[in-house]
Amino acid sequence: MAMTMQGEVSLPASRQSVWEKLNDPEVLKQCIPGCQELEKTGENGFRAIAKIKVGPVSATFKGNVELTDIDPPNGYRISGQGEGGIAGFAKGGANVSLKDGPDGGTILVYDVEANVGGKIAQLGGRLIDGVAKKNADAFFAKFAEIVKAG
Repeated sequence: MAMTMQGEVSLPASRQSVWEKLNDPEVLKQCIPGCQELEKTGENGFRAIAKIKVGPVSATFKGNVELTDIDPPNGYRISGQGEGGIAGFAKGGANVSLKDGPDGGTILVYDVEANVGGKIAQLGGRLIDGVAKKNADAFFAKFAEIVKAG
């Protein structure tokens, strides 16, 4: 089952500062809902473990994330895939771009596409889309909080 999501977030920090936080595994770990582990595996790769709940199905996904098309401090493409055992799998990617915003801030624009399969996909598109939107909102709310804190 495929899904897409686009949006933008206004952040009260310079593009360089936002870029640095987008590339900091500790910041990302704090922001990703359910993230239990995020470890750098190479210059542009990470290994991740996240516990996700979609309706009645709860699973721990283990997977890999890679950054490509890196253009500091303007953006990158982030791609990943994870296995959640009997619950299924998830894979997808996002284009993330940064542009100057008002008052010296930064606007982060994202365009996400994802695909899920297995038990999770059987729950239905509206439920999955709702959880994906909720998790994206939670990520960006926490990210904005960290950016504001400096």
